[in-house]
Amino acid sequence: MREPTVVGTESNGGSVGSIAQSPPPQALLERLKDYGQEDAFALWDELSPDERDHLVKDIESLDLPRVDRIIRCSLRSQGLPVAAIEPVPERSVSTVEERTMDERERWWKMGLKAISDGKLAVLLLSGGQGTRLGSSDPKGCVNIGLPSGKSLFQLQAERILCVQRLAAQVTSEGGGSGSAAIHWYIMTSPFTDDATRKYFEGHKYFGLESDQVTFFQQGTIPCVSKDGRFIMETPYKVAKAPDGNGGVYSALKSSKLLEDMATRGIKYIDCYGVDNALVRVADPTFLGYFIDKGVSAGAKVVRKAYPQEKVGVFVRRGKGGPLTVVEYSELDPSLASAINQETGRLRFCWSNVCLHMFTLDFLNQVANGLEKDSVYHLAEKKIPSIHGQTVGFKLEQFIFDAFPYAPSTALFEVLREEEFAPVKNANGSNFDTPDSARLLVLRLHTRWVIAAGGFLTHSVPLYATGNFIISFMCIHM
Repeated sequence: MREPTVVGTESNGGSVGSIAQSPPPQALLERLKDYGQEDAFALWDELSPDERDHLVKDIESLDLPRVDRIIRCSLRSQGLPVAAIEPVPERSVSTVEERTMDERERWWKMGLKAISDGKLAVLLLSGGQGTRLGSSDPKGCVNIGLPSGKSLFQLQAERILCVQRLAAQVTSEGGGSGSAAIHWYIMTSPFTDDATRKYFEGHKYFGLESDQVTFFQQGTIPCVSKDGRFIMETPYKVAKAPDGNGGVYSALKSSKLLEDMATRGIKYIDCYGVDNALVRVADPTFLGYFIDKGVSAGAKVVRKAYPQEKVGVFVRRGKGGPLTVVEYSELDPSLASAINQETGRLRFCWSNVCLHMFTLDFLNQVANGLEKDSVYHLAEKKIPSIHGQTVGFKLEQFIFDAFPYAPSTALFEVLREEEFAPVKNANGSNFDTPDSARLLVLRLHTRWVIAAGGFLTHSVPLYATGNFIISFMCIHM
């Protein structure tokens, strides 16, 4: 227990102590009582004046009506029945084998035209630190060990530059002049914002113009006990956590960036997570497909590698219901293993890999819908508190929470080995490490070189077969 603050006076060589009894601000205390959170002031009498000031400002920074609504709605939603799931209709998916060269060429040109016209923005989810990778830096700063030494941020920035050049080339060939820059919106968190901004400034935005990059922060939300009370990280600070990558919708709205996009003439938003070393940022073919289908939401998907793979999958919720994502932990093992006899694929095979496309109109709809419904996922965690590690809930939204709001969704299959190289765990782990991502990048680039008639001067592992890796050795002749 902390020692109480004592105000002492000396008189005639003696001392008289009295505990400072200045009460908490009455109006703020009454507001906390309205929401059952008055325990936040439980240790008020033990705080120093500076700590009391810190606590008052911390509480005043909270939108208490909104936070209360989120807590109540999220706790109430636990255990409620949900509609049964069905496989995604075949007509909703463009598979690799069914796409023709003519279609791909047409989509490519449609996408480049939209990019040239300034209708596409790129939205990066980059709120996480690389703690599981052994670093406190933003994940995007991670160097996966490529010969170039480029970070994830640099790889993605240079891909945006490449697409801009391609769009400009198409424009000039069509008799036009110039081409719009692709605006890059980067969502950070309170833990990564400053470091991310400094990293981009220090690297001169990797060749992009500084005014085509906009940083904004996702929100945080108090961590709560199982009965919905705030967990106190310290006697003068409420424990908070980022509100999940789905916090991007409310963050875009509160920061008025949806309005900013409209002002810029943006109609389509390509959204992805930072920790994919093979992400095809601003992919013209995917954009063209999305425009051609005329849908509100779209996603790139890969086929589930095996029934027990720990990935979320797209499903249809209820008979004729919307497409949404079910986490692997929520999918019954018998359903996870079920085979579609007509296609030979798993019935639930389309993995969500956080490669999404939305219309701007739909993002406005989602931001309003999610805020109105106020249902967050409850992640049970051990949370640092004044009582040590306290079991409680972090409240999060996920990026795929948008899909149930979509009147129409289209899925676009891509090959895992070409577009999905996650970087989530430190080297030495069994999967999704910087080493595994680097190998996937090198394999893809090697295949490109060989397909173009080139050759290498050293060995690069190309394909993994069982416990053996087949390598190609290309040497100067």
